[in-house]
Amino acid sequence: MGIVNKIWGEKSGSDVGGYVDLEKYVETTKGQGAAKMNVRVGEIQRYDDLKEFADYVYGGNVLILDFTPIADEEVILKRITNDLKKMIGEINGDIAGIGNNLMIVTPSDVKIDRRKLRGKYA
Repeated sequence: MGIVNKIWGEKSGSDVGGYVDLEKYVETTKGQGAAKMNVRVGEIQRYDDLKEFADYVYGGNVLILDFTPIADEEVILKRITNDLKKMIGEINGDIAGIGNNLMIVTPSDVKIDRRKLRGKYA
């Protein structure tokens, strides 16, 4: 057992790829009904995946799209971005880049405030 494991403990099965599964920490909210909107992270591998992601946003949900797998393919990335912008125009949604390889795509009546929120002492 290494020194790090002695300090932090063994990795659990819920720690995958540097992410911790927070499902066990979420309280169940019975009787409150389903959420009106969901936020989901999607990873696009090829242009054909776009339809599934578009359907998710058309359904009134927010999508955080990771395009790392196709970031080097400029033609495909430009085509996907143009199609997403067209879709957003049709449904009166919004789209914005987050960092280098992420986009946030929102449905109608959800706008993205592009100003960074900073703490009091930032």
